[in-house]
Amino acid sequence: MKLLTGNDLASGAVTWWTGNGWSIHVEDAVDVGESGDAILHAEEGARRVNAPYIIEAIPTPEGPRPAHIKDRVRALGPTVRPDLTLKPADPAAGDWVI
Repeated sequence: MKLLTGNDLASGAVTWWTGNGWSIHVEDAVDVGESGDAILHAEEGARRVNAPYIIEAIPTPEGPRPAHIKDRVRALGPTVRPDLTLKPADPAAGDWVI
């Protein structure tokens, strides 16, 4: 099974090709099979998604499951662990000019 994924241009969210458009839920993704490259080029050309690419997946009763661990983590979405988030810049630090 092959899935088409990319990032939403406006938000940067991970998106998955559903056959009709894009979803943020990997469960909505469909197998693009041999049509994947054609869909990828059409969607990238139409500027509906940024940096689309095709991944391998395994069908499950809950929906497709990305085969590679990197893609499974990516499918889970942004982390909610506060210790892994970027800390905001300290406004008192000022601007650095080199």
